[in-house]
Amino acid sequence: MADEQIRTIGGCHMCKRTFSFVPAQVMTVMMDPETRLPLGMTVSGAFREPTPEATARAVEAYVCPDCVDKVKQLKEFMDRPAPPFGTWQRGNP
Repeated sequence: MADEQIRTIGGCHMCKRTFSFVPAQVMTVMMDPETRLPLGMTVSGAFREPTPEATARAVEAYVCPDCVDKVKQLKEFMDRPAPPFGTWQRGNP
């Protein structure tokens, strides 16, 4: 019984669902509560160095395992190499 870890209930930052988790085993993201974006992310989706003020006010937000899996799938899709294009060959008229 001493080996069991205490579970807690919280909300996923991405999908807003409530889920049960062990705090030490769940994915977290540092969020800027003023902009409601991950630390260092701009509104356009680009990354930049966060300001010291943003870093100071950042809070830890939990992400459920389902959302983590969806992000991994999206990353695999986005990181695929571009399909090769065949070379254009000019045929004899």
